[in-house]
Amino acid sequence: MQPVAALDEPAERAPRLAAAADAPSVPRHVYVHPDNRVGRLVGRALAISADGAAFAVALALATADAGRAGRPVPTALLTWLAVPLWLVVFSRYGLHAARHVSGRRAELIRLGHAFAVCVATLPVIGAMADVAVPRRWLLTVAAAGVAALLVEREIVRRSFNLVRRQGRLLRPVAVAGDGPEAAALVAMLHDQPELGYRVVAMVADNDDADISPRQKVVEQLQAAGIRHVLVATTDVECSISNRLVRALTDAGIHVELSSSLRDIDASRLSVRTLGRHPVLYVEPVRRSGWRAAAKRAFDTAAACAALILTAPLWLVVALAIKATSPGPVLFKQERVGRRGRRFHVYKFRTMVDGAEELLVELADANQADGPLFKLKADPRVTTVGRLLRKLSLDELPQLLNVLRNEMSLVGPRPALPSEVTQWGTELFERLRVQPGITGMWQVNGRSDASFSEYQRWDLYYVDNWSIWRDLGILFKTVPVVLRGEGAY
Repeated sequence: MQPVAALDEPAERAPRLAAAADAPSVPRHVYVHPDNRVGRLVGRALAISADGAAFAVALALATADAGRAGRPVPTALLTWLAVPLWLVVFSRYGLHAARHVSGRRAELIRLGHAFAVCVATLPVIGAMADVAVPRRWLLTVAAAGVAALLVEREIVRRSFNLVRRQGRLLRPVAVAGDGPEAAALVAMLHDQPELGYRVVAMVADNDDADISPRQKVVEQLQAAGIRHVLVATTDVECSISNRLVRALTDAGIHVELSSSLRDIDASRLSVRTLGRHPVLYVEPVRRSGWRAAAKRAFDTAAACAALILTAPLWLVVALAIKATSPGPVLFKQERVGRRGRRFHVYKFRTMVDGAEELLVELADANQADGPLFKLKADPRVTTVGRLLRKLSLDELPQLLNVLRNEMSLVGPRPALPSEVTQWGTELFERLRVQPGITGMWQVNGRSDASFSEYQRWDLYYVDNWSIWRDLGILFKTVPVVLRGEGAY
């Protein structure tokens, strides 16, 4: 392994990392900003304070409710005793450590366990303080606490993401490896600063039989203020990575090992020991049986409810389309569904009549890559149609496709037959599930995303499908639609 190469020094000192997979060049940052560590400590203190405030709010609300019921509780005493203890419990559950709450699902699981322990301590605290703890007060604390913590944690998460996108509160990290995986990690961390890392150095393999010298590498990392190393496991020979990890952890440096798996949700992975080797077990995705029946039942019930609730809106939209442009109200187009079955998707017409015949003339103006066609200033779109697209109201008739079991509420975007002919072999995997009105591609970039992103999100959904994921996508769709993100 080569000694640490700093990315804020001339590019020739560390040229191989970015070149390994044509990754974008990494910005040449100073190793550690003078206020970087202090800023992260302040940010962590603010996050802990926010948890304490949420606890206090829950206790106060429960006490106010108990007072109205004629059974007042001395909330000040319990707050002074409970809140510090609860913060310790949250700390022990890792809820103030970024590595344990990087994903919402992991955070929610830990949050639920920790808060259940916190609520269970209240009768004990009450007995120690000689304070009667009514059952109603305890239940109200639990309900108010869950609500307050969910809101507070989401605000904190969004605030940290915003600050990190501005290049602040980023943890300096070194990447070990100089091959394609290391390049992909560097590119990802550069493109997603909300993950909280700034790559400032690399430890590269020079094919030597030994690490040269390990102690020097550790000393350079410590001198640079780098307390975190991300090892690209497929780019570092096994014996070298073992010795490097040992040297780093002995020096108190945090180490993370990447996995060669791409786009497999972490919730499907579990670590176990196989002889002397730690191995990852990947839980299979089950799309049949009761899960498929539950998805279909939910789709049918939700589509019926949505049709009833939006019926007046259909009339308004139909009148607006008819009054502003000649042609039919509904537009139907052949698409490819599950297992390659063809069907006609329905939408409110947003273009001039005969728009598909005009597509050939606009082919050179296409602003999307791959087989997709997108044009922001598409002259075929009517004035009313542009508004319908921005609000995603043109998608409402697809509820009929859902009722006909041709589509689902959530799934990959239904592709055109002409697009399918240009797909690579891997992308045909998306035909294993029903196409959807909304999906991961729509809520993670929509038309602003490249075709490679479109492919990655669709395959990620197929590989990691669950009913809970569908519900999460539906909830994320609402703010995306209201903001009109990615709509042309």
